[in-house]
Amino acid sequence: MSLAEVLIFVFALIPFSLSQLHPNEPAQYRTLPSLREQATILDGWRDVRLARLPQLLQKYELDAWLISQREYAEDTIWWSVRSALEFAPHRRTVMLFHTNTSSLAGRPNPLKWVDNTGAVWPELLGILETFDPNRIAVNIDRNIAFGGGLHVGEWDVLQEQLGEKWVDRMVNQPMLGIEFVAGRIPGQIEYYRLMQETTWALIEEAFSERVITPGVTSTEDVEWWYRDKIQERNFSTWAHPRVSVLKPESFPGWEGTKDIIQEGDLLHVDFGITAMGMNTDTQHMAYVLRTSQGEQDVPDGLKEGLKKANRMQDISIEKMKAGKTGNQVLKECLDQMKTDGIEGQVYSHPIGEWGHSAGAVMGFTNLPDFVPVLGELEILPNTFYSIELYAYHFVPERNETIRFRVEEDAYWVDDERGWEFVRGRQERLHLVNYTSPVEDKFSFTAQN
Repeated sequence: MSLAEVLIFVFALIPFSLSQLHPNEPAQYRTLPSLREQATILDGWRDVRLARLPQLLQKYELDAWLISQREYAEDTIWWSVRSALEFAPHRRTVMLFHTNTSSLAGRPNPLKWVDNTGAVWPELLGILETFDPNRIAVNIDRNIAFGGGLHVGEWDVLQEQLGEKWVDRMVNQPMLGIEFVAGRIPGQIEYYRLMQETTWALIEEAFSERVITPGVTSTEDVEWWYRDKIQERNFSTWAHPRVSVLKPESFPGWEGTKDIIQEGDLLHVDFGITAMGMNTDTQHMAYVLRTSQGEQDVPDGLKEGLKKANRMQDISIEKMKAGKTGNQVLKECLDQMKTDGIEGQVYSHPIGEWGHSAGAVMGFTNLPDFVPVLGELEILPNTFYSIELYAYHFVPERNETIRFRVEEDAYWVDDERGWEFVRGRQERLHLVNYTSPVEDKFSFTAQN
């Protein structure tokens, strides 16, 4: 057998990825531009998104997109078109997006009215008569939030004020809102990397002896440490951090466990930060060393469990091809996992402007094999995704099977490279290496 054949044989026996994606250096807290500078950047990103819209309307054979909303009852899409200085739509805000036809050439896109007198309706009717659009998208989808943001009261008003002629030309096309929101803007990845590194820095500090004292610190203490630290760093969050002691029964874990952290515990966190109109979503695990017993490293069984989860990440990234539906990707992932002898579950989702953002999903925790509607959407290129999953693994040292739960944010690079993680991925457990003050003092005295 030749050397090449030997190597092929050896590598075929290794079920897990050989890639090293865990950053070598500790994460650093990163600072974003001032709020004033951020506002300028955010408005620039909005303008890019709006400039794409006429082409997007044409893709779905639409002439216009009509959105109507009230203060504090905004359409989901409003958050993607607002100015950085707006925090709620005023009074009744009506927007008409158009395809820049000759009749509206030179007019703003969207046309926008802010009104509480009813004057908007005759003006809008006049525009429609001049423009004469054949297909007008309205956000009335029953299943998809990014295509279903028109409140029922506003829908009643539109029918009453615009009449049968124009209502008959209104259509439901949820993909318009999905693509409008999901499409990544040039320049976002630069700041998203800073956010993702800050997310890692938070985890690395939280899952360390600087924050956790075994036998004293609770999982809830760590959750609130995250909340305070996030605010201190001038970020916010889209979901309360969930910190858990991982046990065979601790799933799905929509709330963290209420445990006092002890030596030998396997810890888990699920949280994300929010800034500059973007969100992260990350899950990592940590091990609390039994320092009172002289333990200096993670048990091998826990290392192997994380490797299984890493292999599932490799599979997910490999199978996620633009144009496939979420359910197609999910099935391919599950088939490959079966071939590799891995049991687990995939439930990845789009991320970016929302924590659970617009686009196709690949599984839900309660829908492990097929997801109606959202799973039947196609994967879009040039977007962000959160690769979220778990692998089952029996840990001999603990005599129990544990779900190794991981999540990392990824972004579409190009057709050749596909998806890459924004800041690598966790390939080794964070360590809580606590030495009590009494032991520290004793050690110091003994040495002197």
